[in-house]
Amino acid sequence: MSGSPQRPQNTRGFSFGHRYPHSWLQLLDSQRRTNMPQVLRVTSWLLVITCIALGLMLVFVPWVQTTSGTGRVTTLDPRDRVQTVSALVSGRIAEWYVQDAQFVRAGDPIVRIQDLDDELVVRLQAQLDAALRKHEAARHAAETAELDLTRQEDLYEAGLTSRLTFEQASIRVQQLRISEEQTLGELNQAEVNFSRQGSQLVVAPRDGTILHVEAGDVATLVSAGQRLATFLPAEAKRAIELFIDGRDIGLVQSGRAVRLEFEGWPSFQFSGVPEFAIGTFAGEVVFVEPSAREDGRFRVLVAERQLGTACEQETAALPGLNLAGNCGWPPDTFVRLGANVRGWVLLETLPLGYELWRLMNNFPPVSVPAVAGAAAATEVKK
Repeated sequence: MSGSPQRPQNTRGFSFGHRYPHSWLQLLDSQRRTNMPQVLRVTSWLLVITCIALGLMLVFVPWVQTTSGTGRVTTLDPRDRVQTVSALVSGRIAEWYVQDAQFVRAGDPIVRIQDLDDELVVRLQAQLDAALRKHEAARHAAETAELDLTRQEDLYEAGLTSRLTFEQASIRVQQLRISEEQTLGELNQAEVNFSRQGSQLVVAPRDGTILHVEAGDVATLVSAGQRLATFLPAEAKRAIELFIDGRDIGLVQSGRAVRLEFEGWPSFQFSGVPEFAIGTFAGEVVFVEPSAREDGRFRVLVAERQLGTACEQETAALPGLNLAGNCGWPPDTFVRLGANVRGWVLLETLPLGYELWRLMNNFPPVSVPAVAGAAAATEVKK
């Protein structure tokens, strides 16, 4: 035992049971002398700054909630839509005055239809004249009977005639008035028949373009109501019909602003910050259909909207070029009826973080004014 070596007093123990002098442990400083690479330091600081900036953006950056849908270009007024020119009477086609793609003015002839009976118009005119004479005779007889009734009434009051004679004169007046009304009905029917045959010349209802003419010549028979041509009115006031998901339709109301992207028109849409969008056009919700379609979407009508001050500035800077889409929609040559459209209805402005959280949880947008109004109504009820 006395021959065993003495262990140093200032030692430390390790988990494997050995003890080493403290002076030895101080020499193990290679990790402390190794510096962190500069790239790693810069990357770490960038990550920290990015996380802080991202957090601030989620809290403070405003974001415009939107609900989008697809649709097409249409019109609010049904008279501005594509129309069918129909035959007003039955007969055969006598002469065409137009062809495909021809522009016509209101009242211009389109087609003339001739009745199968060439003498029908003459007979209808004779029938009309006879009905007119019959009605005049009935009216004159009724007036004469009224004069006779007046005389009989004076004689009866004077005691010069019997009550039976006076009552018979009164009954005769009523009978002749009924006969006059019957002849008036016959006259009206004769006028209707004659006017229908007078409608054999079909004219343009307003200015527009003949899109398609049905084939037909003098041997072609047509019936009343049969389609003869397709007509597109000029200067139609365009509108957009969008189909919106039922989840967001509760916040789509009349007067909401809309940004529109037309098919074939270059654009860049930034829905959350609409002022950064390029090539989109302004619109306004004018009607929300109260019932859903078979696919669960709702039909929303959007009308053209012009922002006065911005429109004047754009027109002065670049005449004829609408960059921000605030000076109306593109011309008819670019956006025609039936063209496809994608629209974004602008809702409330909320923090970006809330919007991301809402989208991840598939929540509907929250209307701040609507929530405030509901809360106020609840307080009033209490």
